[in-house]
Amino acid sequence: MLRFDKAPKKATNLSLNSKVLEAARELGMNLSQTVDELLAEEVKRRYWAKWAEESKDGIAAYNARIAKEGLPLAKYRTFARSLGDGKKG
Repeated sequence: MLRFDKAPKKATNLSLNSKVLEAARELGMNLSQTVDELLAEEVKRRYWAKWAEESKDGIAAYNARIAKEGLPLAKYRTFARSLGDGKKG
């Protein structure tokens, strides 16, 4: 799992659109905090998109197995019986 909390800060240089930067400053935005939060969200989004792409074959194989064989231990389930056991009839 991606965890970015409690990591030390590191100075960096960014090239930003001057009009956006001016507007952000006029609004009193904390640029470092804003960029840090948005970049962390984008890194997480791309990480999980990459994971999903790399894992798609395994996920498809698992889903095919469940469709064919049903859910593991389905006979012990005490909830959602009306939904069946995961097998396609």
